[in-house]
Amino acid sequence: MTKTALRTRSMAYTAMMVALMAICAWISIPTAAVSFTMQTFGVYVAAGLLGARRGTAAVAVYILLGAVGLPVFSNMTGGIGALAGTTGGYIVGFIFLAAISGAVSSRLESKAAALAGMLTGTAVCYAFGTAWYMVLYTANTGPVGLLTVLGACVFPFILPDILKMLLALAVIRAVKPHIQL
Repeated sequence: MTKTALRTRSMAYTAMMVALMAICAWISIPTAAVSFTMQTFGVYVAAGLLGARRGTAAVAVYILLGAVGLPVFSNMTGGIGALAGTTGGYIVGFIFLAAISGAVSSRLESKAAALAGMLTGTAVCYAFGTAWYMVLYTANTGPVGLLTVLGACVFPFILPDILKMLLALAVIRAVKPHIQL
C-alpha cells in the first residue's frame, strides 16, 4: 500500500473517531444528581483503536471543533466558553487520557494493560480537570474545598467511567482486527 493510501486511511479513521466522540457526547443518561454522557467512551475507543499518536490527534481535532463552536460537546454545546468554563479542564484532560491510554495499550497489548492505561489516563484527566475547576471557581466565586469539587465532578463519574472502559474494551477487541493503520 502506498504512503498516500496509508495517510488517507489514517485520516479517515481519525475522522470516524472524532465523529464517534461527538455522537457519544450527545448520548446523555440522566440521573437524580448528574447526567452522564458517553463522551469518555469515545475517547477510550479512539485511543484503543488508533494508538497514542492518532488517538490523541483525534481528541485534539474533536476539541478544536468544539472550540470553534461546533456543537460536539455534551448537551450539543460548543464554543470557547465550554472550554474556558470550570468544567472545561475535564474536556482538555481528554488529551492526556488518550495519550496515556493509547500508549499503554499499544505497547503492552493485553486487556489488563489496556484497562490499566484507561484507568491511569482517566485519573490524570480527573486530576487536571479538578485543578482547572478549583482555579477558575476560586478566581470567580471564592475558595472551594477539594472534597467538594471531587464530590461534584469526580466521584459520581467513577463507576460509570469504569463501565464505559469495559464496554470500550469489548468494542476495541471486536473492531481492532479489522483496522489497518
